[in-house]
Formats: sequence, structure tokens, C-alpha cells
Amino acid sequence: MVDLLLGLQWGDEGKGKIVDVLTKEYDIIARFQGGPNAGHTLEFDGIKHVLHTIPSGIFHKNAINIVGNGVVIDPVIFKRELDNLQKFNIDIISKLLISRKAHLILPTHRLLDAASEASKGKAKIGSTLKGIGPTYMDKTGRNGMRVGDLEFDDWKTKYRALADKHEAMIDFYNAEIEYNLPELEAEFCEGVETLKKLTFIDSEEYIFKAQAEGKKILAEGAQGSLLDIDFGTYPFVTSSNTTAAGACTGLGVAPNKIEKVLGIFKAYTTRVGSGPFPTELFDEDGATMGRVGNEFGATTGRPRRCGWLDLVALKYAVQINGVTELMMMKADVLSGFKTIKVCTAYDYKGEKIQHLPYNIESEYVSPIYTEMKGWAKDLTKLTTAEELPTALNDYITFLEEQLQVPIKIVSVGPDRLQTIRR
Repeated sequence: MVDLLLGLQWGDEGKGKIVDVLTKEYDIIARFQGGPNAGHTLEFDGIKHVLHTIPSGIFHKNAINIVGNGVVIDPVIFKRELDNLQKFNIDIISKLLISRKAHLILPTHRLLDAASEASKGKAKIGSTLKGIGPTYMDKTGRNGMRVGDLEFDDWKTKYRALADKHEAMIDFYNAEIEYNLPELEAEFCEGVETLKKLTFIDSEEYIFKAQAEGKKILAEGAQGSLLDIDFGTYPFVTSSNTTAAGACTGLGVAPNKIEKVLGIFKAYTTRVGSGPFPTELFDEDGATMGRVGNEFGATTGRPRRCGWLDLVALKYAVQINGVTELMMMKADVLSGFKTIKVCTAYDYKGEKIQHLPYNIESEYVSPIYTEMKGWAKDLTKLTTAEELPTALNDYITFLEEQLQVPIKIVSVGPDRLQTIRR
């Protein structure tokens, strides 16, 4: 049995927290795409943890955590993550397994990312500059280095050939970026040595056997559905398939083995970096959401753009993922708004539509809102669904009717205990 957990907006929905909450129900947690451009924040026992590549079930003793073949790994950042986990007495060797088919992010991938972004000027896409795009480009171009290559003596020869090619490409961009490659390579090799201490697996075979043994597996996505390379707001997207289909290719799971698809969304909408955002607010309401919701990127620290819930985009994400259950995050952030707005349709080139069109740039699209009564109650201390204010219940019911999918969890704060099941 394999369940999927994914974000339904432009990322930062709170996937890490929910994986942490649900891990006790699963035997295996497996990341299926993305790289250290992800920032999954978990909070419990008064400590805030930010993970970038390691699955969010790592703090639970019952679960095996797998970094799947669809993930791209930066050994430098990975080593840093492992170093941060040392004080928590986690048996990393037995609890964290790495797919041999996962691709490696080289130092020159990061430099290429920076050079490419710098060369675009005002047209830049808002990359996290972690080397994700160039690594996936090498993967699809059949040039990439994979984790399994590290088990062979000639991996440094492979590395050198690819890095030399990258340097020529960096020169082509003619962008002014400063770097010391020998220093970056020394750090990379140190990370590789740490990575080599872990257990490498043929993850698709491991997961196949686990299914045959009746193990429960949760596939953990990174980024959000609207950043999917195919179905997101292209070109302002990430370089991998963040939707449900990405779990099949990113782990080797057959489509007919997937049971639940758990979709996570915020009670409002946020976006980091460039790209269209129909419901973005530039007023005090948007500033309040950002301030109360502490909307800063877990990986980059960049402030997130904030706006009302975009139901047109959310319905689209529910459809393309085949979502079976919904989880609404950050309901507490909307406490205090007298009126809550929900975008239920777009004015697209003068026509009212309720589906996501090819282009949602502001010159073509403006949101059409439905207004609802807000709630003033502080939700952060609530523990049961019965305590939720009437106006919030009305909001939830309205969303369920529109999306035709039940909202099973409402998050009322960042801590794992601030999670209400319905």
C-alpha cells in the first residue's frame, strides 16, 4: 500500500509537518522528487527543524526513510543536514536509505544556476540557486552523475569530465559570478565521503518487496503542484514533476498501487520568487498574512508573497492529482479578518471562467471573489473539531462543496500537537 502526500499550491504548504504527524501510521517514508530547494519545517518539543533532502519521518523510530531516484542530492547540504541530526541520537545508518539512481548536484551545477539566472536580468525565474535545474538538465540530457556511480573507482574521472563541460558553459553565459572551484570541490568531496557511509539501495526493488510484505508506505512530495514542470505556471516552475505522477517515476511505484492521495493547502495562498499570482495582495491584509503566518522561505529566507485562497488553481491541482483527502494548513493565520475572500472564478480576457487557463499573468486574468464572514477566535490552543468557530466551519464546508473532497485535517499552528482531525 502506497499513499501520496503532496502540496497543492506553489509550495510551502506545510507538508513536512503533516508527514511528521502521520509517520507513526507508516513503515516507510519516501521522498520522490526535488532537491535541497525544498524546506520542510517540523516543530515539536519546543524545537524547530528544517529538512531539505531527508524525508520528514526521520525523527520517528518506527519508520525507514528513503531518498528516492527522482530526488537530486547535494552532498554538501546533505552532510550539513546529517550533522544537524547528530544530537538527536537517530540511527541514521539503518533508518536512512539512498537510491542509487538519485542524481548528484555538483558544485558546477550551482555555479551554472547562478550564471544562468544572472544572465536573464529582469526575466529571471526566481531560482533558489541550489543547482536543481542544471542537474535535472544533465539527467534528461543523459550526462548526469548518480549516487550509484560513487561505488565505482572511476567516479572522479566522471566528475571531472562533467565539471569541465560545465565550466565552458559558465564562460558562455558571460555572467559576473565569483567562485573558487577548488574550494567548492574540496567541500563536495567531503560531502561525498559522508554520503558513502550511508546505505545505498536499488530503491524500486526495495519498495516493491516492501509492498509485497504488506508494509505501509508514504510518498512525500516537495514543492507544490503549481510548480510542476508540466502542469505548473511555466516557466516559473521547478524542474521535476511535483504532482502525483511524479511519485510513480520518482520511486518506481506502479500507478495501480497508489491508494490515498493526500493534498495539502494553506487556508490562503503564498508564493516565493517570480511568477503570476492572481490573488496576490499588496495591501494591509497581505502584509498581515505574511507577518502572522511568518511567511519566509525555509530554504532561502525570502519573504513569501501572500493572497486570498485561489479556488480555481486549487481545484485544478485536486483534479490533476486525483486527491482523495485534503488537509488545510494555517487556519489560525486568518483569525481576526472580518471578511474572508475566496477566488471562485477568473475574469479571463473579459470572460468568466472557472478553470486554470494557459496563461494567468495579470494582464489576462483578474480574480472574481466570493466573500465570507471571518472569525476572531484564537485557534492555536484548540484540540478538537468541536471547538472550531462557526465561521471557520462554514469556510471549510464551502471549500469541501466546491472541491468535492473532504478536509480531514485542520492545522492551527506549527507544532505537531496543533493538528485537528475531523
